[in-house]
Amino acid sequence: MSRVKRNQILVDSTDPAYLESLLQLAASAGLDRVGVCDATVLDRARSAIDDRNERGLSDTMGFTFRNPSRSTDPDRSVSGARSIIVGARSYYSEQPDHPGGLVGRVARYAQADHYTPLRQSLQQVALRLRADGFRAVVFADENAIVDREVAHRAGLGWFGKNANLLLPGAGSFFSLGSIVTNAVLSPAKQPAPDGCGTCRSCFDDCPTQAIVAEGVIDARRCLAWLVQKPGVFPREFRVALHDRLYGCDDCQTSCPPTVRLGRRHTASTPPAIGPGAFVDVFGVLDSTDQELLERFGSWYLAERNPKWLRRNALIILGNIAPLTMSNDPSDSVERMLRKYLGDIDPLLRAHALWAAIRLGRQDLVSLVERDADSLVQDELNHQSSVPIRTVTL
Repeated sequence: MSRVKRNQILVDSTDPAYLESLLQLAASAGLDRVGVCDATVLDRARSAIDDRNERGLSDTMGFTFRNPSRSTDPDRSVSGARSIIVGARSYYSEQPDHPGGLVGRVARYAQADHYTPLRQSLQQVALRLRADGFRAVVFADENAIVDREVAHRAGLGWFGKNANLLLPGAGSFFSLGSIVTNAVLSPAKQPAPDGCGTCRSCFDDCPTQAIVAEGVIDARRCLAWLVQKPGVFPREFRVALHDRLYGCDDCQTSCPPTVRLGRRHTASTPPAIGPGAFVDVFGVLDSTDQELLERFGSWYLAERNPKWLRRNALIILGNIAPLTMSNDPSDSVERMLRKYLGDIDPLLRAHALWAAIRLGRQDLVSLVERDADSLVQDELNHQSSVPIRTVTL
């Protein structure tokens, strides 16, 4: 048994009543689902991560892929770890109608800061454990532990073919977090059975065919990763990016259980304020670095550099800007293209060039024809492969 003295009272963490009190506290704190598992090494996840890394499917992603020996061993983060309490909090919300105009879409999971309220809920349970004399550390959206794996082990859901964890009767619109503790707690649930069956909606609806096998994602093709990845956006996926500024949740919005059941589990408490479902593209391209970081600071931006947002916005410009631009330099789209074709950063010049080519503005291409930078020259050399947009009647 795991016992400690607390005000001269023995607390037995193996007592089912004690675990039940923790689960009730978790529910009252705003967690929609809670489970418990042991804190042994996550062997299945470690094998999967090693496989993805060896095959190059993880691309240059860090997160839990960077150091799997750490992210799959709870004891590396909390010495003496014996149990993990796993909580899920819904981030489902009804989506607003498209506002019109030149806006970029934001995936549901990035529209607000869903992790702050999740951590706050988990902290209430962790504080109870600490008050009872146990070690308890909260992890959510961190490199230290594979949240989906421990959630699966704790019986919260099954792994869908899109590699997301699907909760029975609820779908996948959930943020996951954990409490790693040295308290010995009995697992509360058995692993959830598979609920995907023969469905292949996520396979069929992925805009870049990034799902290469059941539960296996090729990050090199996944838009959710590519919008975050620093460097030149892969040329072959720019049209597929369409109007996505940050994130992609097509494999969730095409998932029948998630679509059908998600609205039943709207978050019980509102998330922290965030950028919302749509972001003005010109606003991104006209904002200063500080303004972008203040507005989008909750997102992962490599090196905390907002130029990756500008890069994405320039691709959106090429994909959805009106094709009825005048030759007047005061035209808002032309003004933005000219601005970035003359930007000090060659990466942004290169993506502005792609947008100009895609919009059929060869008159603007001439502005950088003598640009000696290799990134710009590479775009010039590949301009014949850019699918130029035309008006469809």
